[in-house]
Amino acid sequence: MPALGTEALFFYRMDNAEHERRTTVGAARLDRMHALETLMGLPVDIPVLLSELEPGERRAVRGLPTGAADRERGAVTRRAVRPLRVDLAIVRSTGWKRGLEEAGRFAPYCRRAVLLTRRPARVSEALMEADFYGIGVFLAADGEVEMVLEPRAYRPLRHTAAAWSFVEELYQRVR
Repeated sequence: MPALGTEALFFYRMDNAEHERRTTVGAARLDRMHALETLMGLPVDIPVLLSELEPGERRAVRGLPTGAADRERGAVTRRAVRPLRVDLAIVRSTGWKRGLEEAGRFAPYCRRAVLLTRRPARVSEALMEADFYGIGVFLAADGEVEMVLEPRAYRPLRHTAAAWSFVEELYQRVR
């Protein structure tokens, strides 16, 4: 599917409990960055008194989409969490440099790999550069696919609204 200006194959795991919760409460889409930033400032399933929030935070809480949080008795309780986890994005390419550039777009969100449909003339150089960036390499030839370099494990440096937004966009396409 298309994402971040390229076509990619995504391997992901749905959070079935969150998906079911959203379906049951008729949750609205979480597609506004400001709403995600607001939610990230609230603990999950722990009520926070509205009186303890700054005026701007109270306004932001009132503007949250349906189903993202419960507001009752002078408190807000965040309910929304990321609805899925992206394990791997694979970008298909004929050229290794372009493939690495496109796969690299997913670095803030998940492990990534490139599926090369042509064996590079300088395989060792391509693998060395891919390894430097932690990008896995698959080679497709004669109807078979061989993994020649495993993608490095994904370890986010921090949790961001942008990463949550990426997950929400994918969720809207696969649910």
